[in-house]
Amino acid sequence: MLTVLLLASTLGVMGGATIAPVIEVIRQALDVGGTAAGLVLTSHSLAIAVVSPLVGRATDRFGPRVPLALGLTVYGLGGGAGLAVDSYPALFVSRLVLGAGAAAVFTCSTTALLGLYRGEMRDKVMGWRTAATTAGGFVYPLAAGALGNYSWHAPFAIYLIGLPLGAAALLALPRAVAVSGNGPRAKGTRGGALRLLREYPLVLGLCGLWVATTGLMMVLAVSLPRRLDQLGIHDTLVVALYGVVLSSGAASLIGLTYAKLTARIGYAALLRLAAASWTAALGVFAAADHAAVLLLVPVLTGIGSGIAMPTLTVLVDHAAPAEQRGTATSLQATALFGGQFASPLVFGPLIDMTSIATGALVAAAGTAGIFLALFRLREPATLADTAEPGRHGPRQAPADAP
Repeated sequence: MLTVLLLASTLGVMGGATIAPVIEVIRQALDVGGTAAGLVLTSHSLAIAVVSPLVGRATDRFGPRVPLALGLTVYGLGGGAGLAVDSYPALFVSRLVLGAGAAAVFTCSTTALLGLYRGEMRDKVMGWRTAATTAGGFVYPLAAGALGNYSWHAPFAIYLIGLPLGAAALLALPRAVAVSGNGPRAKGTRGGALRLLREYPLVLGLCGLWVATTGLMMVLAVSLPRRLDQLGIHDTLVVALYGVVLSSGAASLIGLTYAKLTARIGYAALLRLAAASWTAALGVFAAADHAAVLLLVPVLTGIGSGIAMPTLTVLVDHAAPAEQRGTATSLQATALFGGQFASPLVFGPLIDMTSIATGALVAAAGTAGIFLALFRLREPATLADTAEPGRHGPRQAPADAP
């Protein structure tokens, strides 16, 4: 069960990163501009942002098992369609289908992990989830970079892994996932996403942080391949090494030690460290004029992402009532991928009118502002599950579950 959920987690946030190494090849093959190419990376994010609240409501009502299995299947079909398309409009539509599936994958896999584990074990599992996600960020883009040297269509075959995972999720997950009292008590009956944000403003603030950080950091994801091309690096395998693999490796190392880091440093201090790492990465990217110096960029980015992903996930879950865990998780997906989708629309024209370095400096100013704002974030009370002291293993489904 845990293996299936961790494997599914490798897919939820990798919709764009998987083809990032070949995005410049796609841009040239389809004869589109930089902004349009950026939308190939982020168009699935629009679908995730729109569909996620619906998935969250369904997950709260029916549990994560069936929506996750369906989402993995749609993910595989939508992503794999890139093997056959030859026009920009068709590719854009296929990315929207991919995003609809990814919305369920992200929301349901996260909800299941949060519902099954408690206390210190939850921090460990969240760290493992980050390591698994970023390991996918190592394996999938590296494979895409290798396949991209043969055809820009070939990397889309990687998405087909969603099909067997969908069947495995249906077989492995319990029919019901118990609800814990880890978060605050609900103030009323279950409601929609807007009501949740209105009644629990900390959830709104944390989701705003997701929007801002992902939107700013997408500047690197979209611009790094273009910058490498300017420096004479055209091999898609090398682009994969720079753009995703090093970042994923750094984030995986953070994920494997995440439980110890939270126990020693705390959640608020970790988020400030993440913002500082991102600011440094954007500053180096703006100033570097040699490919060797750019190696620092994905490493610093990975450190920040490896910290922020599990920390924000746990904090949002703690701030929301457990009965609305699926909705709260879906709002994270909407915020995360909404920020990704908006980023090239905001920074694409800015970079086209000025330069890549200017866009990076503007983004660095944004992450520096986030760093300063995070000093107002108070360390939450213990996130341990007080309802079940001493229990660190997975929760079992209720005895009367079918």
